Amino acid sequence: MLATQYAAARIIVADNASTDDSLQVLESEFPSVERLVLDQNYGFARGYNEALQQIDAPYIVLLNSDVEVDPSWLHPMVKLMEDDPGVGACQPKVRQFHQREAFEYAGAAGGWIDALGYPFGRGRLFDTLEKDNGQYDEPQSVFWASGAAMLVRTTLFQQLGGFDALYHAHHEEIDFCWRLKRAGYRILAVPNSIVYHVGGGTLNYQHPRKTFLNFRNSLFSILKNEPGGKAFLIIFARLLLDGLAGVQFLVKGQFKHLIAIIKAHFSFYGLLPKMLRQKRHDQQLIQKLSIGPANTDGHYRGSIIWQYYARGKRYFHQLNTKK
Repeated sequence: MLATQYAAARIIVADNASTDDSLQVLESEFPSVERLVLDQNYGFARGYNEALQQIDAPYIVLLNSDVEVDPSWLHPMVKLMEDDPGVGACQPKVRQFHQREAFEYAGAAGGWIDALGYPFGRGRLFDTLEKDNGQYDEPQSVFWASGAAMLVRTTLFQQLGGFDALYHAHHEEIDFCWRLKRAGYRILAVPNSIVYHVGGGTLNYQHPRKTFLNFRNSLFSILKNEPGGKAFLIIFARLLLDGLAGVQFLVKGQFKHLIAIIKAHFSFYGLLPKMLRQKRHDQQLIQKLSIGPANTDGHYRGSIIWQYYARGKRYFHQLNTKK
């Protein structure tokens, strides 16, 4: 679909030192697809970085292997980027592959974040997924774009350092978009562009490893992107809330997920000095690339935990998102 929309588009598969017959299948079945073979398995985040440092193009589409694209998905996003140099990245609507009228967990109709660093989206609050009835058909400046299907300016991705390799996977796109926004750029959700995501292709949503990465990497993003004192206050609040999440897993008998939360915190504290150094490095890059004050669109000032669990608000439109 990509090549049929743009004759000059290049389709590149970055092979992260795969051990199956992926490269042979590509060569025999899809000879027009370029293959970029990495010398070792760098993991998801660093694998992207290693590959995209070798790409020379004005824009990069980051597209997961478990995504089906709509025939007209790309043109609206490229046009938006061409028309507005202040947009650093954008995403389409992300619907479910198997239930095609419903939004998918990873991105939905554009990502938001709350005051305590919990990500959510238009059309997805925690595990509540809405059907797409046109309620989010207006373009919106959001906080983060889904890494499952993101269009980003190549120079910005490369000069901002790409994804943080320590994340390995999960939340890496939120951290990257946060840095973009701190440099003054906008992130756009483009509703007339649609893709369908299977989800869980990198790691099943119910896997304890995913719980570990989500809890730990969310703390990383807070530490790196919030001002020092505020960051530690939020992390302290998250420690308490993560404890409650652990109790919930305990009550449900999901002991592996409880252990994953505990491991996530120990890993976070063990990597704290390294992350603080990375924070200083990121700040230097952001200052060099800044085009204005930090963009706060898509930042919900309240607590999505409180709204969802205490007040029973299950849908994005029920939140007071006005600044």
